Amino acid sequence: MLDWKIRIGKPKLRLQTTITLLVCIVVVMALFVTEILITNRISQETKKGQAEKATDIARIVAGSPLVINGLQNKKAEKDIQSFANDLKRSTHVEFIVVMDMDGIRKSHPNRNLLGLHFVGGDEGPVLKGKEHISTAEGTLGLSLRSFVPVFDEKNKQIGAVAVGISLEKVNQAIEQSRRIILIGVGVGILVGVLGALFLARKIKSILFGMEPSEIAKLLEERSAMLESTKEGTLAVDQDGITTLVNNEGIRLLHKAGIEGPFLGKIVDDYMPNTKLSTVLETGEAQLNQEQEINHITILTNRVPVIVKGKIVGAIATFREKTEIKELAEQLTGVKLYAEALRTQSHEFMNKLHVISGLVHMKDYHMVSSYITKIVNHQQSEVEFVVSRFKDPVLAGFILGKLSFAREKGCEMIIDGEGLLPEPHRQETTHEVVTILGNLIDNSLDAVADQPLKKVTLRFDYYDGILVLEVHDTGQGIDEEIRNSLCVKGYSTKGENRGIGLFLVQRSLEKLAGQLEIHSQKGKGSTFIVTVPYESKQ
Repeated sequence: MLDWKIRIGKPKLRLQTTITLLVCIVVVMALFVTEILITNRISQETKKGQAEKATDIARIVAGSPLVINGLQNKKAEKDIQSFANDLKRSTHVEFIVVMDMDGIRKSHPNRNLLGLHFVGGDEGPVLKGKEHISTAEGTLGLSLRSFVPVFDEKNKQIGAVAVGISLEKVNQAIEQSRRIILIGVGVGILVGVLGALFLARKIKSILFGMEPSEIAKLLEERSAMLESTKEGTLAVDQDGITTLVNNEGIRLLHKAGIEGPFLGKIVDDYMPNTKLSTVLETGEAQLNQEQEINHITILTNRVPVIVKGKIVGAIATFREKTEIKELAEQLTGVKLYAEALRTQSHEFMNKLHVISGLVHMKDYHMVSSYITKIVNHQQSEVEFVVSRFKDPVLAGFILGKLSFAREKGCEMIIDGEGLLPEPHRQETTHEVVTILGNLIDNSLDAVADQPLKKVTLRFDYYDGILVLEVHDTGQGIDEEIRNSLCVKGYSTKGENRGIGLFLVQRSLEKLAGQLEIHSQKGKGSTFIVTVPYESKQ
């Protein structure tokens, strides 16, 4: 059921602008948060990596036999300096200092500082046999230092090694990594902005260029339209799941004994003979189809919903057959009455034009003669019809058909004995008008191209039975198609025809009457109608 109430205020920004700004803000915030977290992580990892590098170098030096021997033997002490400096140059560290247990340097990048005490004040733990890492300022500036004790063959500590890496270089490495990250963030922001613009335009195109407020308004209008229509409407998606049912559709389904809710359910589960699944499979519309839903009959149209060449659903509109039948019968009767009035009006205008022309020519004698002729003919025709048909509606209708026949260039003859009284029920007049109107129209069409254009209406009323006979001088009807004449939509006159005799048959069903068709090729056709007719008297 449609019951949507949407209230949308006036938007400050268009949808495309809103989506673009929102996506850009999200992308920028996400990338900057990522940059902060990654930079912090890289800073920690870089320092950790440099500390591990210094520690590994310090352990190599501490385990070198040359260093152990130099700390034990005064004569081999000078070899420590050359070994430490060579290793320093190859590993690109700031310094490698070997010291004895008193903290006296045995190696240093600056030879003038050999024999002096280690500077920094952070060598205490290593001289007690503990590895550690610290940051301190020495003779070469602030540096990251790794300390490793040196043991002899008897596992007795005989000194220590300090390997330093300049913190300036560490910070340079961090800054270089951060610049790379910032470049990546910038590229990410640019890609995010372009992606946001593309996404906004894509969404805009999917929404047919409409703003949310416009969509909401359109939705409310369509909802109101669906609810105001007298046809039931039921829509399903490509899987046959019900997506929409309007109130009239729910009413008809309830009348047929089918209870809801319907939305979200497979349509075949609660209405097995709907045939919407066939429409989804074939993609072919099914129009003006009769369908039985329990105890009621509906007329339905089923059409596929096709988007970009693909079937995405189907819609059925339906209405109770009895309602359509009553409406069609009413409209047909009104059409016949209106046609009769139009024809009489047209014929009267033609006569006025003739009179006007004669007056303009000042041929007053001919005017008088013409008017007398018209009056006599009209009076004679009216008196004849009114005397035979006591129902004024039926009499007026037949007079209109006589005028219509003259307009078509056809001679129409009324023949019959006695008179036809008014019917007991007014509905009988309507049905007789429907029957006669369609039969006479068909006969006029049949003689339209014939050299002899003649239609005869005969009537006979006796003992509550009315017999109407309409004969024409047309080409006749082939025997093989006579049984199909009363089928709805069947016609030999082209498309969108085939309703007249169908309505005749329906009126006969209501009156419990019968129709006989006699025809010979080249000799015309005769339609005989027999109906019970209860007189008003």
